[in-house]
Amino acid sequence: MAKTAVTPTREENFSEWYQNVITAAELAENSPSAGCMTVKPYGWAIWELMQAELDKRIKEVGVQNCQFPTLIPVDFLSREAQHVEGFAKESMIVTHHRLKMGADKKLIADPDSVLAEPYIMRPTSETIIGEAMSRWIQSYRDLPMKLNQWCSVFRWEMRARMFLRSREFFWQEGHNVFATEEEAREDAMKMHGIYNEYMKDVLAINSIVGEKTPEERFAGADNTYTREQIMQDGKALQVGTSHYLGQHFSKSFDIKYLGADGQLHYAHTTSWGTTSRMIGSVIMSHGDDDGLVLPVRIAPYQAVIIPIVRDENAEALNEYAEMIGEELRERGIRVMVDVSDVQTSDKIWKWIRRGAPLRIEVGMREKDAFSATVTRRDLGKVSQRTMPLTELYNSVPGLLETIHEDMLAKNEAMCKSMIAEVSDLEGLKAKLEADWKGFVRLPYDATLAPGFDVLMEKYRISRRCLDEADPKFVFVAKCY
Repeated sequence: MAKTAVTPTREENFSEWYQNVITAAELAENSPSAGCMTVKPYGWAIWELMQAELDKRIKEVGVQNCQFPTLIPVDFLSREAQHVEGFAKESMIVTHHRLKMGADKKLIADPDSVLAEPYIMRPTSETIIGEAMSRWIQSYRDLPMKLNQWCSVFRWEMRARMFLRSREFFWQEGHNVFATEEEAREDAMKMHGIYNEYMKDVLAINSIVGEKTPEERFAGADNTYTREQIMQDGKALQVGTSHYLGQHFSKSFDIKYLGADGQLHYAHTTSWGTTSRMIGSVIMSHGDDDGLVLPVRIAPYQAVIIPIVRDENAEALNEYAEMIGEELRERGIRVMVDVSDVQTSDKIWKWIRRGAPLRIEVGMREKDAFSATVTRRDLGKVSQRTMPLTELYNSVPGLLETIHEDMLAKNEAMCKSMIAEVSDLEGLKAKLEADWKGFVRLPYDATLAPGFDVLMEKYRISRRCLDEADPKFVFVAKCY
């Protein structure tokens, strides 16, 4: 059996492989705060690049960034019935404002410091932003109002997993207000489309897109639009949703505007967001048994240059590697020249595990020939070739683009192969009994029969979304 950098392999134990890739690539670790994660510098650098690429697209459609408090008065959550029902079971509550030393010399909440009104640790911000909008919006001239914030969110996950379900995670949440239903619905679909383009253009991941069924839509929404991504083990990962909220929150928080007709009207609102679980999606969509395979647009280092040195030639080779690095940086490439005092084979495996798209190795043979040996991370050793420096400098930008296109094509082909078609519940049951790994597409009406609930409970499946191309059909799968 061939040696792999990560064990167990995906085939042996996908769940454990996922956790070990995070460790091997030095992305994050479990925190002393139970259910939370500490994101390491390399993992945070990936998240920052994800943010930058998405933030640019958000601002291009007229959205402004802002920041709201983490602590939300309990009363705010209570004002919207569906919303409170959707988040009550996983909300974290702050009830005291002071600690004191207990008899056992451990800190406890001071019983004399009970808050007159408790606070919720932000599970989402429709309520507190809605309250602000009710004050900021007076007339139709104030509309549309488009706001976004990048922040932490807190939900009491019972089975925490890094980058998938942690009790504190990172996201952006957009909240827009419009005068009319037509404008708001158009906006919800626009943001839905922006997410879909982003996933393809930046993460090289294909999504199954469509509307959530009534059973699965966001608490308090009239419509929820989603993208469901198929991981290599066949499970679904929901990454990025957009909601048309109708007038539910405008009526709960009195978001009114004076129209051109001189009358007061309730506004129509939308919300939309995606999270740091995108990192989990990248790992499980593109990773292999040697670790992370990063899409080029979110790779902290798109090219890593490794000088293969001995004591007698280390200085000369390091200078040669730095020269190549500077030339590539001038061409806009993010480059790491690894001159650390570590054995060469260990350096190579480090950057394989970390998923750097291009590895450039230089020894004395390459230096003497003014060349470099290049290996693509997504293809491995079969892609390795030695080329003159002039060719290297000219070809790297195009090579990175080819890597992106090839990774997206590979992901699209995988997703296509993991969608099964059935016509009824019997067909679905047969697939589940055969341990089908992937999505199953079937008529939505079939899932309204009582037998579907039995299958849901037995096989832990759920309706992921209606087929955008034909909403009479729904996709069903196990999910993270």
